[in-house]
Amino acid sequence: MRRCGLVLAAVFSFALAQPAWALFGVTEVSNEVKALQQRVDAIDGRLVKIEAALQDNQQMLNLLKEVETLKSELAKLRGQAEVQVHQLDTLGKRQNDLYADLDQRVADLAKAARPAPGDEAQPAASGTAVPAAAAGNPTQLDPLVESRSYEAALAQFREAKYPAAIAGFNGFLKAYPDSTLASNAQYWVGYSYYAMKDYKTALAHQQKLLVVYSASNKVPDAMLNIATNQIELNDLAGARKTLEDLVAKHPGTQAATLAARRLSTLK
Repeated sequence: MRRCGLVLAAVFSFALAQPAWALFGVTEVSNEVKALQQRVDAIDGRLVKIEAALQDNQQMLNLLKEVETLKSELAKLRGQAEVQVHQLDTLGKRQNDLYADLDQRVADLAKAARPAPGDEAQPAASGTAVPAAAAGNPTQLDPLVESRSYEAALAQFREAKYPAAIAGFNGFLKAYPDSTLASNAQYWVGYSYYAMKDYKTALAHQQKLLVVYSASNKVPDAMLNIATNQIELNDLAGARKTLEDLVAKHPGTQAATLAARRLSTLK
């Protein structure tokens, strides 16, 4: 008995010396908890990556929207720049042509006013009317007055004083309906209304140019402005038709080149 008691005491002493979890299988549970924690950590890591990817995608979508907006604004600005470049080119060419024509007219007036050889020593007889040319008849200055009237209206346009420009060009058309500059004046009336964003009135005046001055070299420019007004009025089908007609009927003109570019953006 004494020996058995010693054995039992030794067993209990050994048992008491061991950790409690070794006696109740806690090791296995602890390992499972660790494994689960590792899986949770892995899932958390994946969620973080997914959230980051979603944020990146949202940022990408926002960037794409911004790019599309910028593209639209860029296309609009390019169209405006083309119109302005065309306007400057047209104004420069018109001014050079006008100055050359004015110089020629002044030379013609001077030649007409110069007395013929042998006439200098022949005074006019008493009671004889002096020729109009020698008397400097003011009607011979009409070409100069005409040019100055046109230039005055054009100067108003260049300074963006569009109502004054319209009044000036309309006055010019009333005074000189058969002038070689009449179609130009009609064009600038329409373009002035366009600059003031009165697109319907601008369209009507440019269409009038096509009817009244169908043989004018301003027809291509007027057609281009017609298409621009149609675009502003959301008549894209009409604008496309106008641009196609311009390219087909007036190839080689600067207006046709601009029309072809504009068509590419409408398709």
